[in-house]
Amino acid sequence: MEQEEEKVSNAFIPSSLSSSDLEQVLHSLPSNALNHLFSLGVCVRCVLRLFGIKGPICASVDNGSENPLDSTTSNEAKLCNICLGILQFRFYDEREKRVLQKDTAYDVALLIADMVKQERYQFDTFSLEVSIPPLILQNETSVWSYMQKKYGSEPWFQEKLHTGCISIKDALKFSLINPLENLLGCKSSLCPFRIRLTYTHTKASEGVAKCSENDGSCKRRKTGMSLLFPSNSFSTPSESNLIGERPLSSSVEIESFDSSKLFLKSASEPCHFSYNCSRTPFYFGGRYLKYSRNVSQTRWIIDDERMGEASVEEIIGTKVLQACRGDNYKFHAAGREDIDVRMLGPGRPFILEVQNTRLVPTEQFVNNIEKMINEVENKLVRVKNLKLVGSDGWNLMREGEAEKQKQYAALVWTSRPLKDEDFQQVSSLKDLKVVQRTPIRVLHRRSPLEREKIIHWMKMETVAGSSQYFLLHLCTQAGTYIKEFVHGDLGRTHPSIGSILGCTAEILQLDVTDIKMECFLT
Repeated sequence: MEQEEEKVSNAFIPSSLSSSDLEQVLHSLPSNALNHLFSLGVCVRCVLRLFGIKGPICASVDNGSENPLDSTTSNEAKLCNICLGILQFRFYDEREKRVLQKDTAYDVALLIADMVKQERYQFDTFSLEVSIPPLILQNETSVWSYMQKKYGSEPWFQEKLHTGCISIKDALKFSLINPLENLLGCKSSLCPFRIRLTYTHTKASEGVAKCSENDGSCKRRKTGMSLLFPSNSFSTPSESNLIGERPLSSSVEIESFDSSKLFLKSASEPCHFSYNCSRTPFYFGGRYLKYSRNVSQTRWIIDDERMGEASVEEIIGTKVLQACRGDNYKFHAAGREDIDVRMLGPGRPFILEVQNTRLVPTEQFVNNIEKMINEVENKLVRVKNLKLVGSDGWNLMREGEAEKQKQYAALVWTSRPLKDEDFQQVSSLKDLKVVQRTPIRVLHRRSPLEREKIIHWMKMETVAGSSQYFLLHLCTQAGTYIKEFVHGDLGRTHPSIGSILGCTAEILQLDVTDIKMECFLT
């Protein structure tokens, strides 16, 4: 159900451990490597994750000290040379257009949760995604390679190399997931509703280029993640599922560094931070009927002038979009009819893709949308059998497009009066093969090809009071140009109704009366 704005009590805020607990953990780590990392400008949280430490202890870290074990260090922590402020909760907020410093992960989660609630999405679970600039990965690779060269022979390093460290993405997620779950009132998992955190940096594109210019030892190549971390250093699939993201890829493109040197790109400014939420598209399938000869299937604009009074795409799409409170929509149909051709019978199959909906449509909700479309006063378009569909709906519609048969009713005029023999001759033709060159009217947008199509059957019906007008009912293979089959298109379609009857034939009106496809019939 829709998340309501509510106050969250302090009981939901993870209790921080005491500074003595943090000091105890740090004292358990090798002091020479620990002090070395601090001297390289690595923040406390990065130090903890490099040693594979996670959990409540990370929440007790004070952002105000560079080295908690050294009382002589400045109380104003500098920007971390690895995470560039991400795990220090320091960033340039793209919404507020200024640098912010948050004390805890809860404060960052509160910022994100407020944004989610303002968007008024309906959701009962969420997935958290994080994107960081490549510059951070480059710095992390450099530090790890340097530490491996310096301490790789020591027993503690072999142990940590085996257990592995925690990536910046996972460390950030471990910090944010619990407060976000409490603030939003639901759990995190793989799901269509996504909260995305994007960190970028102005120097992100400079690091790789300058490294290759200044030192020949920097070579770009594809390599396993093991150059940076051991193969088991990232979250297991089960852990990744808990935080709502697929397991990390086993292969990425990174910089290979000479480990005897330290290539560390420092920055004076924190990362730019943007955050948003979105939902994967919903797909509505059904059939539409078009009763007007002045409505195109899709929006049709020529030289800034609209062709026709409306379009099927807009009539259906705008109603569904407004009801779902989405951002945009895309209309997909099984073929198309010309603007002056009506679509009757059971209708034409279509799928409407609605992007980033705030509401989650239910079966009753979809039924109400169908009713709303069909109750429009002008009655230009009607919808049947509207429902939510998945990939099976797409497959069913696409498979039927190539194999479908279509039935038409055409009002035809001939240059001579018709006889009973003419009616019998046309009705006797079954599975007639017709060769059609690309019609003159569409040559400007279609390749000049020759196509063979089949007219499965035809039936002529007299029009009362006239011997030169008749209704032609016919069933054809998909892709047949019906207008050209009637008048011949200056000989480009053969045979045609005109050539069969031995006279001039012109089509005056055309309706699609049936599309033989199995999808969305009920």
